[in-house]
Amino acid sequence: MSRLFEELDYRDTPIGPISLRRRFHPLLKVDVFEIILGDEHLMSNIFTVSEIALARLGLDRLASLSPGSDEKWDVVVGGLGLGYTAGAVLEYPRVASLRVVEMLDAVADWHDAGLVPLDPPLSADDRCQIVRDDFFALAQSDTGFDAAQPGRQFDAILIDIDHTPDWLLDARSGHFYSEAGLRKLRTHLKPGGIMGLWSDVVPDEAFVQRLSGVFASASAEPVTFYNPLQDKNHTQTIYLGLNPA
Repeated sequence: MSRLFEELDYRDTPIGPISLRRRFHPLLKVDVFEIILGDEHLMSNIFTVSEIALARLGLDRLASLSPGSDEKWDVVVGGLGLGYTAGAVLEYPRVASLRVVEMLDAVADWHDAGLVPLDPPLSADDRCQIVRDDFFALAQSDTGFDAAQPGRQFDAILIDIDHTPDWLLDARSGHFYSEAGLRKLRTHLKPGGIMGLWSDVVPDEAFVQRLSGVFASASAEPVTFYNPLQDKNHTQTIYLGLNPA
């Protein structure tokens, strides 16, 4: 049995102290890995349904637009966390490349050191590159997400960083969720490409309307799962925006 509680790493970051913790849950009888930023719970490996759904809903929608095609995809994931969104992206054979943008060195270091439970690790797939940079700054830049190919466009950009478009980890990302910020993000998508965004709460119709003002189509997909710690269901949301073809 693992230790009841262990702090695997603790760092100061530009947006507050962050730690990776592992604890044994006596009822579930599993090791629970958690990322904590300040006093906020960012992610746990026992709640990964919606993080995986971000990849699957986005890429399944992309596949539905070209049934029977074997054309390869280039994908960006904003936010590394424990790696479950990126891992789900790599399950798709049509993915030719994946760039995972993570601002916090600590989180990228945990993956490099094998401290997170993802199996296989992202480093086992040579299609995947972890980019240590500020996703929101790159999204609002002309260069975009690949400094070696300025202006490069992608088939899908999937984002899991803030809790919701209005509940931010850091105020610097606020402009991204405006119509102007979303329009700039859209320039980094290929025609017919898709944007996906994770949110920790039920669908917000006001945000869907904002997306509709930018993308050819927009939707909010609720993802409901059972929370064994609270003995009740919890609903999160994946927003999707389709770039005009």
